[in-house]
Amino acid sequence: MATDLIRGWSDEQLKSDDLPKKDIIKFLQDNAAHSFLNEHKLLGNIKNVSKTAKKEQLADAYNQLFESKRFKGTEPVEDVTEHVRAVKIDDKPKEAKAEAVDEGPPRYTKSVLKKGDKTNFPKKGDTVSCWYTGTLEDGTVFDTNIPAIAKKKRQTKPLSFKVGMGRVIRGWDEGILTMSKGETARLEIEPEWAYGKKGVPDSKIPPNAKLIFEVELVAVD
Repeated sequence: MATDLIRGWSDEQLKSDDLPKKDIIKFLQDNAAHSFLNEHKLLGNIKNVSKTAKKEQLADAYNQLFESKRFKGTEPVEDVTEHVRAVKIDDKPKEAKAEAVDEGPPRYTKSVLKKGDKTNFPKKGDTVSCWYTGTLEDGTVFDTNIPAIAKKKRQTKPLSFKVGMGRVIRGWDEGILTMSKGETARLEIEPEWAYGKKGVPDSKIPPNAKLIFEVELVAVD
């Protein structure tokens, strides 16, 4: 288990040029909680992170991980749903993109199926609650939090998370920020803003998959 991890590098080793930055980044990405990586700006392609991260920053993050024990799987938000985890994060507001290299046209399209109140739009950092069903292009359902029996919907809770903070795939973060409370929308998300070239191992999501979600925004807090 992650909580049994033993600190493998000393402070001297972390600062040494003999230890590549990529090795530290890979260790952190393999063992740290998603929100921890997000806070320390360590999410994304290892090669790209290595270009921007300083050795001192990585050493500090490594030490903080063991001090805080925020290992992978220790935070409730990561256990809410296995399939709506983020793979690539952009924690910057849309007006101030940090890595222009990765930017381009939106990697999703949105169709409004039911209009919302047109008043309560979520802002970055707000907690939103959603019912959703995710399908592949061939109609295969790979994930849903809507009970098969309508009556049970009253007994279950929708998925809740802080939007715009990288807690979910980017297509969700970007798409839900355009929705208002009560709205139901169809989000067709390209692989780049979903799970990319890797897909999700041991699931129905293959590599380079375009994902289609029907999302109902039921609450904005």
